[in-house]
Amino acid sequence: QVQLVESGGGLVQPGGSLRLSCAASGSNFRVNSMAWYRQAPGKQREWVAMITSVGDASYADSVKGRFTISRDAAKNTVYLQMNNLKPEDTAVYSCNAAIQKIGNILFSYYWGQGTQVTVSS
Repeated sequence: QVQLVESGGGLVQPGGSLRLSCAASGSNFRVNSMAWYRQAPGKQREWVAMITSVGDASYADSVKGRFTISRDAAKNTVYLQMNNLKPEDTAVYSCNAAIQKIGNILFSYYWGQGTQVTVSS
């Protein structure tokens, strides 16, 4: 079984920074694309950023220029560096990964448990 575990959330003041991590663990799998989503209280989950297996990144307009997604393929880990945080960035951040079990053709999407990010003075 493959698991995704996030870390790095917390409370930060407006203008501050946080770095989230999400590591995939298990056996006999290959990770394709990885992404971050967030869900604020009372709102629908929204896509934040995505990185492909070859390192191409894309971002939601609301975070472009402030957030940077990266990955360490050897560690099956994706990161989200968040700078110049705003109160509207407050949400539960979850990672999502397209994972292929060795021997299977299709990919399945896995979710982490989420980590809380609160931006407040």
